[in-house]
Amino acid sequence: MQDYKAPLRQFIEENFMMGSGGKTFTDSDSFMAKHIIDSTGFLELVLFLEETWGVTVEDDEMVPENLDSLDHLQGYLTRKRAA
Repeated sequence: MQDYKAPLRQFIEENFMMGSGGKTFTDSDSFMAKHIIDSTGFLELVLFLEETWGVTVEDDEMVPENLDSLDHLQGYLTRKRAA
């Protein structure tokens, strides 16, 4: 299974963690609950997924169960790319 978490973590840290004072997040932390990514940020994240891995994120797939943590993103991309 491909590891999507490392490039995703790098993207999130570079684009959404500016000025965080060195705060980090675990693979299972909710981006929304930890105030890491807001609604506009999720659109940027979706664009990153589509450009990086050549997937199309459908409107009905833009749910927390797919996008709200590194663990969720890992599972989503694994399923999406296997289809």
